[in-house]
Amino acid sequence: MAKYRFVRYSPWLVHFNTGACNGCDIEVLAALTPLYDPERFGVRLAPSIRHGDILVVTGALTKKSAERLKRLYEQMPSPKFVIAVGACAIDGGVFQKSYSVVKGADKVVPVDIYVPGCPPRPEAILDAIVKLREKLAQTAEASNT
Repeated sequence: MAKYRFVRYSPWLVHFNTGACNGCDIEVLAALTPLYDPERFGVRLAPSIRHGDILVVTGALTKKSAERLKRLYEQMPSPKFVIAVGACAIDGGVFQKSYSVVKGADKVVPVDIYVPGCPPRPEAILDAIVKLREKLAQTAEASNT
């Protein structure tokens, strides 16, 4: 349980923008404002990738940004989790037929939660984080028994 404790109670997010239209990025940043009050769940934006618990991926993943995403994922301390936000991060969205687009973040790193939409609402993003916290609580309880 000790290794899941901090992520379960106060997850720190790292936001990785791969490009695209920035609609999902605006919604992620909106979800972190006082209007939605993410700190009631302990959610904060991490100052560095080495402090992050949850990697939030937005935008269509190109072959060049896929290399950077993999490198960032490897630099995160364990346990680490990934949330794919928006249609572009899930399957390439409207850019999926482009020669340079990888068909989703799950082709590069393991994705734990998907937030569909173009762009998804801030409430949906916070809901995904809360569901991930519940998943961590169940994992921690299972490891104790």
